[in-house]
Amino acid sequence: MNMPHNNDSASSSPPREPSSASSAPLREPSSAFSHSQLHLPDEELLHRCISCGFCLPTCPTYNASLLERSSPRGRLRLIKAVAYGELPVSDIFAEEMSYCLACRACETACPAGVQYGKLAEAARAFVREQRPPRFWPRLLRTLILEKIFPYPNRLNLLGRLLYWSQRLKLPEIGLATGVLKLWPALARITPLAPRVAGKFSHQIVPAHLPARGARRGRVGVLSGCVAGLIYPDVNLDTVEVLARNGWEVVVPPQQRCCGSLHGHTGDHATAMMLARHNIDVFLAAGVQAIIVNAAGCSSFMKEYDFLLADDPEYAEKAKTVAHMTRDICEFLAETGFTPPLTRGDGGDKVRVTYHEACHLAHAQKIRSAPRRVLAAIPGLALVELPESDWCCGSAGIYNVVRHKDAEVFLERKMKNIESTGASIVVSGNPGCSVQLEYGARSRGLALQVRHPVSLLAEAYRSENGAERET
Repeated sequence: MNMPHNNDSASSSPPREPSSASSAPLREPSSAFSHSQLHLPDEELLHRCISCGFCLPTCPTYNASLLERSSPRGRLRLIKAVAYGELPVSDIFAEEMSYCLACRACETACPAGVQYGKLAEAARAFVREQRPPRFWPRLLRTLILEKIFPYPNRLNLLGRLLYWSQRLKLPEIGLATGVLKLWPALARITPLAPRVAGKFSHQIVPAHLPARGARRGRVGVLSGCVAGLIYPDVNLDTVEVLARNGWEVVVPPQQRCCGSLHGHTGDHATAMMLARHNIDVFLAAGVQAIIVNAAGCSSFMKEYDFLLADDPEYAEKAKTVAHMTRDICEFLAETGFTPPLTRGDGGDKVRVTYHEACHLAHAQKIRSAPRRVLAAIPGLALVELPESDWCCGSAGIYNVVRHKDAEVFLERKMKNIESTGASIVVSGNPGCSVQLEYGARSRGLALQVRHPVSLLAEAYRSENGAERET
């Protein structure tokens, strides 16, 4: 099944600035960089930047700081200097790699094709190797990302503990009594925590769902890690929509976290371990495509081939899986889907607006597909969101480890959402959904945050008053 990627992007045109050392002749990186055990990009990627400055107005951190070093161009200069041993892995370098959202808006704007995301992840891995993070980030990443997220049973146990703590209102009690002030970082992020579902994805989503009507093929669905605890209904909506459109669906129970959170934070060893596992699981499932409803996950899985390029056993298999991976809206737009029937009740349409997840719009260049899905749903009036592709500040675990900075980007996003007058904001990424729900909750807004596939599933179920399929 030949399913080409979308490539719908835009760029802006700021004034040019003087060229930098980026045009210097190619030379070998220092041994510390090139011989690291971590996977690094080809040297040629370090030299694509032409210092035109087109990336500057698209970069949220540069916009907030107006510092050249906090722009993609400035960070690329730092990365090259460290790569060639001209600068140490200093506090400034580590801070800039951490301050970056890795939203990849610069890639959309770049006329030279700089693959900034790959370079930033390599730089973060190098920082991780040379300068272990401070206590709070180290504890979060080691305990949660390395010891819990890769293991579904442990993650489900953590989810169940969080569910009961929320039911018993322990976070509210901790904040009200001041107990959480003993751990200021935890007190700051507690209001950000999403509601954990009563039943998780593996409890409500069938491992196999036959196609309805004429069978078009067999696809697999990634159920995700955290998303399976807080948005299991999105996974169920995904498999129902696929089955409704003639696809036999399998959700392999052996799958694990895709590894994106680990790769984005520089833990390439864990990311590669998870990638290998999922490659084996989905190839064994005999599917034609792997459908993902989380932008960060589909973006990362589409780059499994880059992650495992130096693995002789998995390099070719990684290419296969990367080519098979599709965002749910991308897949529906490419292969076609049945528009829901027009509702018979009439009435005013519901105003919705669409927030473009960074790793959907910039990393995967998918922009029109979600809008096509929304446009096909009766009863919705889509209102374009100003700066729809501007980062909301979620960025993986950015809103947890850099909460204060994330608030700056969230404030801008929420003001734009409010300006649309929409009662529903649509997001194709769970991290964005968590951030937007927190933004609405903290501002007292009566705003729903929904996934486009969930709105489509609801429209299908409402055609004949049908109940949810299970």
